[in-house]
Amino acid sequence: MAAHGNRSTGFHPLFLAAVLAAASLFPLAAQAADDADATPRTISVTGHGEVQAEPDMASIQTGVTSEADTARAALDANTQAMQQVLDGLKEMGIAEKDLQTSQFSIYPVYRNDKTTDNAPKVIGYRVTNQLAVIVRDLTKLGDILDKTVSLGSNQMNGIRFSIDDTAKLEDEARKAAVKDALHKAKLLAGASGVSVGRILTIQESGSSMPSPVYMKASMMEARASSVPVAAGEQTVSANVSMTIEID
Repeated sequence: MAAHGNRSTGFHPLFLAAVLAAASLFPLAAQAADDADATPRTISVTGHGEVQAEPDMASIQTGVTSEADTARAALDANTQAMQQVLDGLKEMGIAEKDLQTSQFSIYPVYRNDKTTDNAPKVIGYRVTNQLAVIVRDLTKLGDILDKTVSLGSNQMNGIRFSIDDTAKLEDEARKAAVKDALHKAKLLAGASGVSVGRILTIQESGSSMPSPVYMKASMMEARASSVPVAAGEQTVSANVSMTIEID
């Protein structure tokens, strides 16, 4: 009987390569499924906190404006009056560091002269000296305002109330913001039939410091001596964003 030729009983190399490649994908697919199952469910919330406090300091802008026929005379008169104001403020306990010249100017004063076709004519000079004063004892503020006017100040550009050190207030506002965020998270989770777990991320955003409160000069001028003032309250706020795991 004639012998049959050799027949290959193995798999084609390309077929084997395809099978092996497909098999290698199964662990990756299983790992991806496991990773998807391991991704925690989360809830994201924001919290807001506020703290109110009374201002403990005030800044006032006071000054003297003087006019005279000559610049020299106007300056001398202004210097004398301003020195009296400075000395009086120091006597009332205002420290040197809390007194600062904020503006100084000398300008000619003009008047239209009919004899020269209404051309402006210098008829004198005006000197203005403005002083920024920080008052750290608000119980003295009314007396200080009255004293500066009595000593010769004829310029008053309002009062600005503020808080000297807000660090502790900021921390209290942050704690209140975190408490608010956690309250929201528990409320939302409970309404959804789940419970809150670990805090995954927390970030502060959009916090604000107290804005100075101003009292206009016109309001002060309408008051009687010793000038009564009301500082009111200021608000320090904080905002946080949280991502929390839910079960």
